[in-house]
Amino acid sequence: MKSHLSYLWIGLTLALFATGCQHPGPRFNPYELKSAQTLQLETITNAIDSNLLKPPTEPFRLGPGDRVEIEIMDDTTSRTLSVVGPDGKIYFSLLPGLDVWGKTLPETKDLLEKQLAQYYRNQPRVALTLRGVESRRFWMLGRVQTPGVYFMTNSPTLLEGISLAGGTVSYAAQKDLSVANTIDETADLKRSFLIRQGHMLPVDFERLVTKGDLTQNIYLQPDDFIYFPAANARTVYVIGAVGQARAVPYAEGMTMSAAIANSYGTIKDAYLYKVAVIRGSLSQPKVALVNYYDVMAGKTPDVTLEPHDIVYVPFAPYRLIRRFANAALDTFVSSVAINEGIRAVNNNGAALPAGVFIPVGSRITVTPSSSSPAVFTQ
Repeated sequence: MKSHLSYLWIGLTLALFATGCQHPGPRFNPYELKSAQTLQLETITNAIDSNLLKPPTEPFRLGPGDRVEIEIMDDTTSRTLSVVGPDGKIYFSLLPGLDVWGKTLPETKDLLEKQLAQYYRNQPRVALTLRGVESRRFWMLGRVQTPGVYFMTNSPTLLEGISLAGGTVSYAAQKDLSVANTIDETADLKRSFLIRQGHMLPVDFERLVTKGDLTQNIYLQPDDFIYFPAANARTVYVIGAVGQARAVPYAEGMTMSAAIANSYGTIKDAYLYKVAVIRGSLSQPKVALVNYYDVMAGKTPDVTLEPHDIVYVPFAPYRLIRRFANAALDTFVSSVAINEGIRAVNNNGAALPAGVFIPVGSRITVTPSSSSPAVFTQ
């Protein structure tokens, strides 16, 4: 009897477990992502170094492509236009090539007089005039009226540089409604950037262009690269330790794992425990760190991206989020600069011999046209 009751109790227990534990709706799946992960965004506040707002005091120095007019005083027949060659040398009269690369005009004048003295009984006096500059230039690409490479005899401000390019397309649209494709070609000032020596300077183009904030009006230097992207571009950028760093076309509801998959996934040396998502203005970006390893393992929900987001998969961890963000932004703007520089040259039908240096450490060079500025069609 006792044994019979035991079997009955076991049967009732199994029946209750089979029926009572069921509930309407799908069964629980520990790997199912029920909702998107909420990003904990931290704003990185950057400020422009006040020294960048001061006019440079460094004198002009000659370089390859610069043109100088040389004349021996009291001898008008000696007037000669000389071009600084790729080796940094100029040639005049009986003199062998004189290395003037990096020399100021007074230093070059003194060198000419010293070398000419061996051919004249009396010490000759030399008049030296700068007639053209091609060794100092800055890039102005993207949604401006006249994108191209601009030569600089002095150090213009950023606003003066934008003015040389005819202003941004967004500004032109307010002035002239006949501008073609105005809506599609409007410049995105929040995501415009300036690169100097491989690093992005925290210039707020929106404050500078639309509000006239002169605290953002820095002085340009040779090889500066300024880029104005299109405001209507709906892309997500995936960079860093991925199969192919690229701009991925944005689709509504796109997740971080989908964007990375569109970049052929992560590579072997990728550090997946802190993947950065950068959102908003490049001058004051908002950054969130995501444990992508847990996302792939199904332990945490995936992240829903927005247009213009930057996903940066690092090769190694960073201790400070500011350094993490700066490394990601430098990688991003350098990639864009290289791609846009090559695209501008290819659209112009030019080859890629030595000439203009893209200042992002890439060693990629292009040659603009001989006129100033070298205009690239978009």
